[in-house]
Amino acid sequence: MTFLNASNPFVSRTHRTPIGEWWRSVDQIQLGILIILIGAGLILSMAASPAATARLDYGNPFFFLYRHAFFAALGLGGAIFISFIGPNWARRLGVVALLGSMALLAALPFIGFEVKGAVRWIRLGAFSLQPSEFAKPAFIVFAAWMFSVRKRDPNVPSVVIVFGVYFVLIAMLITQPDFGQSFLITLGFAAVFFFAGLSLGWLLALMGVSLLGAVAAYMALPHVRDRVTAFMSPNSADSYQTDKALEAIANGGLLGRGPGEGAIKYSLPDGHTDFIFAVTVEEFGFLISVVLIVLLATFVIRAYRSALRLNDYFSQLAVAGLATLVGMQMVINLFVNLNMAPSKGMTLPFISYGGSSLLSLCFTAGLILAFTAKRPGAYGYGS
Repeated sequence: MTFLNASNPFVSRTHRTPIGEWWRSVDQIQLGILIILIGAGLILSMAASPAATARLDYGNPFFFLYRHAFFAALGLGGAIFISFIGPNWARRLGVVALLGSMALLAALPFIGFEVKGAVRWIRLGAFSLQPSEFAKPAFIVFAAWMFSVRKRDPNVPSVVIVFGVYFVLIAMLITQPDFGQSFLITLGFAAVFFFAGLSLGWLLALMGVSLLGAVAAYMALPHVRDRVTAFMSPNSADSYQTDKALEAIANGGLLGRGPGEGAIKYSLPDGHTDFIFAVTVEEFGFLISVVLIVLLATFVIRAYRSALRLNDYFSQLAVAGLATLVGMQMVINLFVNLNMAPSKGMTLPFISYGGSSLLSLCFTAGLILAFTAKRPGAYGYGS
């Protein structure tokens, strides 16, 4: 006799399939939050796309929406695929992605193209690829793997290896220049360090190097100095985008002006990317925006909660570091929109338009789903 699962009457308890096994093992709540966030991003892209295309004189008002939908479908499919292949293959994929992204970063001076003074992208037909976006989660997986190797065999110089790769990667990013991604990688690396319980001296050294790098960037690079100056002294520098973002947020109020009724987005150059939050508040109001932030925060907090409950040391470190990447990118984007931090060129996770960013974040989400999947011995007793 075949019995049906009460929670899902279409899944037989005696007839196990790969898809059924995946569905039982994956964190369904986390996956649901991811789908909701990506869907919200498409709705907000529909609101922001006409203004962006009008500014750029594109013929199709939904040009960015269609591209966003393509990347969203590709990214969500990729996240599900990564969660399907399991933690071991996901770890191998992360290490391979690090090698590939570093190879592309090394090739950027020869095959990349310049946008706003930075060489960060590679042209792929009608699309462009930013290798540094994929280097972030891939490096976190590599660092977690190295620290787990160190725990099994203290004779392996894992700390030296991971710091060597970190400094090479940061040097590649600085030459572009890309200090936003460098900052995020450093924060994620610090989270892995914290969960690994390594020496406080190593962590202080990492923070010291980061501080020196920030000072050097301010002293040596004019565009970094201009952004800091615009933040510290808005009356004496160009703060046009931030001013417009604050105006949009003020116009939105509690309930917003209504879908499609936003006016500031037509004069906000990055309203569909870095400043999508300002567009959201103007059209949908403060309440809906808070719901969006709560969903993003829940995705991050749930990942941290899973990391604390996992028995596998590598998975603990990887999930904590990956969750930090998503959480800090959200915080930085919101701070920039609210004029609480200098502009970083950072998208709002899973929401903003941006092919490389969305694919990278879905890659990150897929890794989190793979490492937190239910499996024998994965979680502590009673979890």
